[in-house]
Amino acid sequence: MKYAYYPGCSLDSTGIEYNLSTKLVAKNLEMELWEIPDWNCCGASSAHLADHLFSLALPARNLAIAEKEGLDTVAIPCAACFLRSKAASEAVKSSPEMQQKISDVIEMDFQGKSEVLSMLDIMGKKIGLEKIKNQVTKPLTNMKVACYYGCLLVRPPKIAQSDDAEMPMVMDNIMEAIGAEPVPWSFKTECCGASHVVTKPEIGKEMIYEIIKNAQNSGAEAIATACPLCMLNLDMRQKQINARKGTNFNIPIYYFTELMAMSFGYQPKDVGMEKHFVPAEGLIQEVFGRSRREEA
Repeated sequence: MKYAYYPGCSLDSTGIEYNLSTKLVAKNLEMELWEIPDWNCCGASSAHLADHLFSLALPARNLAIAEKEGLDTVAIPCAACFLRSKAASEAVKSSPEMQQKISDVIEMDFQGKSEVLSMLDIMGKKIGLEKIKNQVTKPLTNMKVACYYGCLLVRPPKIAQSDDAEMPMVMDNIMEAIGAEPVPWSFKTECCGASHVVTKPEIGKEMIYEIIKNAQNSGAEAIATACPLCMLNLDMRQKQINARKGTNFNIPIYYFTELMAMSFGYQPKDVGMEKHFVPAEGLIQEVFGRSRREEA
């Protein structure tokens, strides 16, 4: 099936691994990703703090290009881009007045006809677990993973429309499908603090510390995420948090698509895993070693 694909700014910069792994996994799952031409930044967290109409018009322009192509679904990997785009789509569908205002601003007709979905929901629900299982050649047997959704995939519930705002399971189900073992934990939808770690580091680092500590105490060997900013905070800040809190965190953080790609038989270098701040390739090789020993 052909999907309009909006990678967003992060997947061209800090989240290159997410882009690489998403495209590889999509190819295996027979998803044709049509990258929206001449796409612009969705405004992420800054635009809606400055001007409401502007914050809707930015993602609406991207969606209008996809709508003009006649595609039914817009696939968005980044959690922030997904939520901002979903907000624009819902605003247009619920208000003819807003629909006209946005169309005037972007100088394109935009009716909100295409369904806006996160890549996580598309793979876990539309593509489905059986099709994912059929692609697994190297299962991540007994790899204990804390599935971290963060806040933007589930809140506000009226816009995000996830499977469960408090206890989402779609990523957990995908991890099970590729052989991993999702651990039960209580911080799966806690906010990582987003840019607080820069503007108010004493608050942001404490929030990250609590998430990593809870994952570790729950027995997780790794954390999986679907958000480039969550990834950056959890991966890049562990060394700083160790220095601040006297801890010894060294937990690999993965995009869920990276783990899917590994189970589909790709190599860490294929998805740019060497870019991670916390070394992430060693655990993958260790997991594959466990699998081979169990099979022997």
